[in-house]
Amino acid sequence: MFARSCSISRTCERNICVDSIDRKILAELEHDGRLTVTELADRVGLSIAPCHRRLRELERSGVIVGYRAVVDPASVGLGVEVLANVTMERGDFDTIASFEEGIAAVPEVRHAERLFGVPDYLLRVVAPSLDDYAALRDQKLATLPGVRQITSTIVMKTVVDNRPLPLAQPEQPRP
Repeated sequence: MFARSCSISRTCERNICVDSIDRKILAELEHDGRLTVTELADRVGLSIAPCHRRLRELERSGVIVGYRAVVDPASVGLGVEVLANVTMERGDFDTIASFEEGIAAVPEVRHAERLFGVPDYLLRVVAPSLDDYAALRDQKLATLPGVRQITSTIVMKTVVDNRPLPLAQPEQPRP
């Protein structure tokens, strides 16, 4: 997880080296994932073949993990968003594994993170209405293995969402 310098202009994470041109490619794709390789090459100042090679290597190495459309939840009837803090009763391996498997099977959970400290998990959940969320919370989330407490906070307004990573300026290697 710690960055190490591969050369003057490259930074490596988990044995994956990313240089300033790769960062430009990534920034452009985060802004518009539908760019053709020709458009991408033009924007980052490369010819098509080297740009295509770099793009395929970023995909192969797992730096780029996928492409998708970003859909507005309210426009498809999922206008209620809730942040659910989950505190676990037990933290043993089997309980945690069962809980995580269960939470992964709930399609309304858009995002789930295991945290250090309390709460143990932070979930981002969508629902058509507050009543639908209440039913989901009581019938699915609260019945998952090891759950002691769920504290729900309704999102009033999303201020920043799906922001691209700050890739425009490459990190400088640490001395």
